[in-house]
Amino acid sequence: MDDNRVVLCGANAYEQKYYYNEQFAGIPESIKEDLHVICVLFTEEVGGIFTIVFEEDGTISLETNAEEEDLLYDEISSGLMVREIRRNRQELFESLSLYYRVFILHENILDEELGMDGEEN
Repeated sequence: MDDNRVVLCGANAYEQKYYYNEQFAGIPESIKEDLHVICVLFTEEVGGIFTIVFEEDGTISLETNAEEEDLLYDEISSGLMVREIRRNRQELFESLSLYYRVFILHENILDEELGMDGEEN
């Protein structure tokens, strides 16, 4: 994985395990629970490995893959489910992206909301 990307959480159907990156301990418990449910339900439904990753710029990527010998993993279903999760949880992912940009990347998001001269765009 690219060094500038950070895994937030993920689930592995092969090992039946869930991972949460403790670097993000400041995220509210209710959101952590939502992420846990999203990841585990994905792997129960589709199989394989599912991860939610912060890209270098703070955007969220949803990634899924499977072991080569996994004949039950359906790439088409996984792609459809990723799109459904992204659509249904868009607000959650936008909030997580904002959290990452502010608390991890230390961006001043007010500079983007206001013009350089302090006037609202």
